[in-house]
Amino acid sequence: MTGTTLDDYTDRYAQRVAGMKASEIRALFAVASRPEVVSLAGGAPYVSALPLDAVGEMLARLGSEHGATTLQYCVGQGLPELRERICEVMELSGIGVSVGASPEDVVVTVGGQQALDLVARLFIDPGDVVLAEGPTYVGALGAFQAAQARVVHVPMDDEGLIPAALEEAIATVARSGRRAKFLYTIPNYQNPAGVTLSEQRREEVLDICERAGLLVVEDDPYGQLCFDGEPPRPLRARRRDGVFYLSTFSKTFAPGLRVGWILAPHAVRDKLVIASEAQILCPSAFAQAAVTQYLSTMPWREQLKTYREIYRERRDALLSALADLMPEGTTWTEPGGGLFVWATLPDGLDAKAMMPRAIAARVAYVPGTGFYADGGGTQNLRLNFSFTTPERIREGVRRLAGVVEQELAVRATFGSRPTGGRSHETL
Repeated sequence: MTGTTLDDYTDRYAQRVAGMKASEIRALFAVASRPEVVSLAGGAPYVSALPLDAVGEMLARLGSEHGATTLQYCVGQGLPELRERICEVMELSGIGVSVGASPEDVVVTVGGQQALDLVARLFIDPGDVVLAEGPTYVGALGAFQAAQARVVHVPMDDEGLIPAALEEAIATVARSGRRAKFLYTIPNYQNPAGVTLSEQRREEVLDICERAGLLVVEDDPYGQLCFDGEPPRPLRARRRDGVFYLSTFSKTFAPGLRVGWILAPHAVRDKLVIASEAQILCPSAFAQAAVTQYLSTMPWREQLKTYREIYRERRDALLSALADLMPEGTTWTEPGGGLFVWATLPDGLDAKAMMPRAIAARVAYVPGTGFYADGGGTQNLRLNFSFTTPERIREGVRRLAGVVEQELAVRATFGSRPTGGRSHETL
């Protein structure tokens, strides 16, 4: 097929390919990684805060002393010892034996992204409806859209998902003759909005889903990255049935190892393992052994405290800079943990249309449209504070403020530009 073009393959693709879209975040990486650009765009943890010498020695030992097993295939569900350590990690959040947490019901995955893909494969048929917060994690949108699902957003406010809006969304889907398959939610320090579902609403949301027979897929990569007090108890710590708990070591240890997990209802565990084996045969034994050794031999709880202190300082730097420098009419969330702030531009501005001017000013962010399946988020942008120093964060906001001021001046002179979508003003 030498000399073929992309168009030559169009009629050969499976139907599901039509739902695959490039990630707006990935598309920004090449530009945002340039040293002259202050990147507030990514979601990378600050791995330089790890004891890298000690981690390097640990990895060397795994290869030299245990290579015969760590470089070999392993079981599809994941190493038993790692699944035991994962249960210890979950117990910190209140997900313990009393609510059915068992190594037997943990399935190790290649990061949190494979966990999302497995859930989509198990439960979504083409045309099925998935309910998700608006905005929501772009990787989840990619997994659901690749499975040919229709994503219906449920609005949030500063207390997270709005229960009344969830009930209305369930009813609206039912009136259309369909049934939502599950609710996808990030209740702790949500990506991208940074908000946290309030304590009262957690019970309300669970009650609504239980009455509707709606499964809950709880994604919790940021729960241990709290800045004030103790992290909220996950939904899975409250209900053992009908809640799938997904998490990852990408934000609390090392994203390059690509190790995550699902805690699933016991009846579903075997199906998840079969689906995972069909995809990848088994997760990396070396990566799993590395995480197991880290959790077994290193002070990982102290490392969590280090991350929290660093991210709290950087969050404060971002919030302070926004308050000092951004033009009137700009608003933003104030996260109690996690990695992100969600900003809303003054009326009439389009964050995606503004991107070329921002890159020219050497600052990068993620436009809000990437976090909606329905064209919303044009007035919004996601700002990350985990990877950049406080000084660079302030400089990035200074540059961003200048870009917004220029856009406002252009609007005042020439009138509004077309926005190309809805802005979702609830949050």
